[in-house]
Amino acid sequence: MIRTCFLLIILITTGNAFAQVKLPALIRDSMILQRDAQLNVLGWASAGEKVAVKFNNKTYKATTGKDGKWLVVIDAQRAGGPYTMQIQGKNKIMLNDLLVGDVWFCSGQSNMVHQMKLHDITYADDIRNANYPEIRHFFIPTLTDLQGKRDDLPTGYWKPATPQDVREFSAVAYFFARAIYDKYKIPIGLINASVGGTPVEAWTSEEGFSDFSSVLSTIQQNKDTAYVNGRNRAVRAPGKEPDDIGLSGAVKWFDQAYVPKRWHTINVPGYWEDQGVRNLDGAVWYRKEIELPAAFINVPAKLLLGRIVDADVVYINGKQIGNTTYQYPQRRYPLAAGVLKPGKNVIVVRVMNTAGKGGFVPDKPYAIVTEKDQFDLRGEWLYKVGQVRQPGNLTGPGGISAQGQPTALFNAMVAPAVNYTIKGFLWYQGEANTGRAAEYTARFSALIKDWRRQWKQDTLPFLYVQLPGFMDMNYLPSESQWAALREAQLRTLAVPNTAMAVAIDLGEWNDIHPDNKKDVGLRLALAARKNVYGEKGLVASGPVFQSQSIDGNKLVLRFTDTGTGLVSHDGEPLGQFAIAGADKKFVWARAEIDGDKVIVWNDVVKDPVYVRYAWSDNPDGANLYNREGLPASPFRTDKDPL
Repeated sequence: MIRTCFLLIILITTGNAFAQVKLPALIRDSMILQRDAQLNVLGWASAGEKVAVKFNNKTYKATTGKDGKWLVVIDAQRAGGPYTMQIQGKNKIMLNDLLVGDVWFCSGQSNMVHQMKLHDITYADDIRNANYPEIRHFFIPTLTDLQGKRDDLPTGYWKPATPQDVREFSAVAYFFARAIYDKYKIPIGLINASVGGTPVEAWTSEEGFSDFSSVLSTIQQNKDTAYVNGRNRAVRAPGKEPDDIGLSGAVKWFDQAYVPKRWHTINVPGYWEDQGVRNLDGAVWYRKEIELPAAFINVPAKLLLGRIVDADVVYINGKQIGNTTYQYPQRRYPLAAGVLKPGKNVIVVRVMNTAGKGGFVPDKPYAIVTEKDQFDLRGEWLYKVGQVRQPGNLTGPGGISAQGQPTALFNAMVAPAVNYTIKGFLWYQGEANTGRAAEYTARFSALIKDWRRQWKQDTLPFLYVQLPGFMDMNYLPSESQWAALREAQLRTLAVPNTAMAVAIDLGEWNDIHPDNKKDVGLRLALAARKNVYGEKGLVASGPVFQSQSIDGNKLVLRFTDTGTGLVSHDGEPLGQFAIAGADKKFVWARAEIDGDKVIVWNDVVKDPVYVRYAWSDNPDGANLYNREGLPASPFRTDKDPL
């Protein structure tokens, strides 16, 4: 009898738990609701349960189906708040501090992920002075699902743009939202679903690939967990890695008691392959003794170590103060009180590299900084090799990273949000597709169409960023995968109700995550103000190539979006124009502005046919702008133009 009663209690308790009205993660306190549009409020309860939603003095009712789901559609609301919302079923939920404004779904790769705190030196004043409680950000953590769409997200929170919370905001999205808020004074909501290093295919639903049979085959194959697990078991058999001798002895190389012997000198920043160490993948230790003045002691301080390829562990005076496991984040390690000492301090950095050049990336900050002082760490350090990695042997076709596979991120991070009414999309992605630019236009266009269909709004605005300059500068006309991807992004403007923020001038040659996120956000905001909010007469884009004609040995180029006129941004002759005849052998050209046209020529090319502008990974001297200060998009005419 006792056992029977116990089982009954479990059944009753379980039944009551499932009977509780439950809401999706996005529908919670402090959320921003989309103005001037019908709003979906949905959730789960027991089958057949009656649910009532009370909002802004009106009640909406629904009854759950057999699947336990319910949905009410709230009438369009004007911007304002704060409001409360009451959801009543067998239990009651009260949501507080709700605002009605504009909601933007932000997505893409790491440049959309990049949080304000990763740029806390550049944007220290913006963080300190953030006082925008009506701008709110909901961050979705990285999730994947190869099997199908999920219904909900993990627990998350709508955070306001205040100094303590804005550090977690996407920097691009924050500066976009701030510009829109300052202009229109309406609440702005940001839903951020972004993952670094991910291709456009991972963000598209299975339905979105209806015209791509090869991708559909991959999707079906990835639903076979045995296949995926088998691939991942057979990735690599490298054998036992040799020990790092810097960690093997009784006294480790970072210990204060360690005395360095047979170390060599090397310059920081710089790569070790450029300084006498050939083709080394493994671990190299760096060491520097410094004499710190008293101004650096017992005050908040940071150690800035630029970027390191690939990973690092950092010690000061024998204590580990930080580590980073991949190359792209800038190293900005906070130093706790007591780490630094007056006089002699020893900094030791263990740098691990798995491929390519290893070491410290040039043209980045290397210093110890306080609010008032800076101690430069550039210059001569000591180094010693601790580990030499042996090449591994592939034993199969390679593993499967779920976040790089078609539909995986859509299923887990986008699908749960498609019932949440939004104003439009912000997109910053493309780096992961630079090796496949020829197919990007079709796949990017398919994503836009797919997302609009998923949200059941065929004309939702889609604003995106064209890739900035990156990698080495090439001073001869050449081919470029990054330029080809930018061209694919330019061509996507043919999709209705899209706009592109050109960022060719906002990159850094040595950082795929350039520091200037504010101007990216501001250019997206300009695009939104003109194309979404309908500001008349606003110049929101730099010049975009329209057509060319031949005039003797010269090409005459015409552009849209010239604003109040074409200019050389720096006052120098126009650069980065190349010209070719029918043989497509490009040479640098002279270029001059003639009213709303650009005239391009090279006396060597008697019969010009084609022109290119800023066609390289990182074009140096691309200075064609309009007077409003917006750069021209890179382009070429030796392939069918837009």
